[in-house]
Amino acid sequence: MTGYVGRFAPSPTGPLHAGSLVAALASWLDARAHGGRWLVRIEDVDRPRCIEGMGELILGQLAACGLQPDAPPWWQHDRDAAYAEALQQLLAAGAAYPCACTRQDVERALAALGRPRQRFGELVYPGTCRPANGGLRGRPARAMRFLVGDEAVVDWQDRRLGAQRQDVAREVGDFVLQRADGCWAYQLAVVVDDAAQGVSDVVRGEDLADNTARQILLQRALGLPTPRHLHAPLVRAADGHKLSKQNGAAALELADPLAALRAAAAVLGLPPLAASTPADWLQQATAAWAGMIAV
Repeated sequence: MTGYVGRFAPSPTGPLHAGSLVAALASWLDARAHGGRWLVRIEDVDRPRCIEGMGELILGQLAACGLQPDAPPWWQHDRDAAYAEALQQLLAAGAAYPCACTRQDVERALAALGRPRQRFGELVYPGTCRPANGGLRGRPARAMRFLVGDEAVVDWQDRRLGAQRQDVAREVGDFVLQRADGCWAYQLAVVVDDAAQGVSDVVRGEDLADNTARQILLQRALGLPTPRHLHAPLVRAADGHKLSKQNGAAALELADPLAALRAAAAVLGLPPLAASTPADWLQQATAAWAGMIAV
């Protein structure tokens, strides 16, 4: 074993589909090609959207494809205390603050400032409740936000996409750490858990690349290491949009796991392999992946 630790972190809001298997396979192959460990984390932090029993179903789908983790899966619903501790650390450092704004409040503030209202469906928060801007002003807190500040340009390197840059201050603004319904935000949970599990390499779908700069800012603020990143290509529907649970992607068909693995491998650019069983195929695919990736 090397110091490499990878992970696959699905949300139990529906079964795995063809796109999720691409991400799972890429992360598994990368861990195996580096002689490292591969972990699974069930990201059920968004509890209103999670479906009972779906986490277990996903684990069964992975097992059917021969993608077995090297340790028992983690479940984010067990991690509330760790997220709360991280939030308190940020608050104590002045890197987070309570926010009273509703979505309508943010939309009105952006309209008054003449700024673009949203990016990828997310409102660019203008800093209304920042302490320097008067804070809550007697209103009850609804959410907790990370203080990005006015100058926050993050440069990072993706092993597949190359050099990346995001002006988080202008493109995102102060982002949510804990929602108004009490649920922990994805950005905080993933950063805390990756550090706690010793994740060295994050391999996930290209649609999540936009989150990376925010996560790097949080890692810096919390004194946590930043893993390497590789964002894998996406499976797209006939209309060109990303295949996802939100747009009705069909559950992964596993009557023939080898066929499902081969389809995922084609998206990743792996060559056709002659193996006749999933176990043999995965061994060959690991060697093929090792020969095509940048270390």
